[in-house]
Amino acid sequence: MEENVYLDLLKKREIQPTAIRILVLKAMMQANRSVSLLDLEYILDTVDKSTIFRTITLFLSHHLIHCIDDGTKSFKYAVCSDSCACEMNDLHTHFHCEKCNKTFCFKNIPTPVVNLPQGFTLSSINYVLKGVCPDCAEHS
Repeated sequence: MEENVYLDLLKKREIQPTAIRILVLKAMMQANRSVSLLDLEYILDTVDKSTIFRTITLFLSHHLIHCIDDGTKSFKYAVCSDSCACEMNDLHTHFHCEKCNKTFCFKNIPTPVVNLPQGFTLSSINYVLKGVCPDCAEHS
């Protein structure tokens, strides 16, 4: 991917581009799945861990990425679509492979919305399917 793609994404979310921010965003997009902080530390082994964490925190606050709790006790992060504002109608299903421990975003499968009883207010939904991904199934 051209660097302009990363610069455009940062600009759309009003994030000042720096070499590290571009590097982190590029690593996340090239992974083709959600990544944990540990994944990013491994991929970007020459970048300071605290710098990666600060970059992830900035990306989250500007809705460039979203956070996924897949039940593994390690949050995963994925780049949001252009139209995402991280609101209820932007939520989508995630799939966690129990063999390789990778978590994928299924942006074409919306998260089911549950009608709560009166007086309850919904602030977030975490919808994770678990099973085996195609790569792991192929190698079984």
